[in-house]
Amino acid sequence: MAYVESFRDLEVYKLSRELSSSVYEITKRFPNEEKFSLTDQIRRSSRSVGAQIAEAWAKRRYQKHFISKLTDADGEQQETQHWIEVAQDCGYLDTTESNDLINEYKILGKMIGTMINKASKFCR
Repeated sequence: MAYVESFRDLEVYKLSRELSSSVYEITKRFPNEEKFSLTDQIRRSSRSVGAQIAEAWAKRRYQKHFISKLTDADGEQQETQHWIEVAQDCGYLDTTESNDLINEYKILGKMIGTMINKASKFCR
């Protein structure tokens, strides 16, 4: 594993930011009546993934804390998948767009899972 100086260097973090931006752009199309419900929920969960990864990085001195924060990140990405499906059910996303985004989040989840399973390589 190449030396990583910051959480910003992690591919998993970069992907979380990219997906968060995608969610933001997609939710701009949601109707105004969803502004304080679905739009807010999906944006919050998608943004939280990267925040949890950053926090995990800061806590990597303690492997259990590192894993706990990564588990939170995984929970947030799964929550985002749920909201994507809800948006599709409401007709705000078509099947292809929804499936593509969910597949990207599944990749993100696998990356987080790998970090959890190899926590000792990341922790001091």
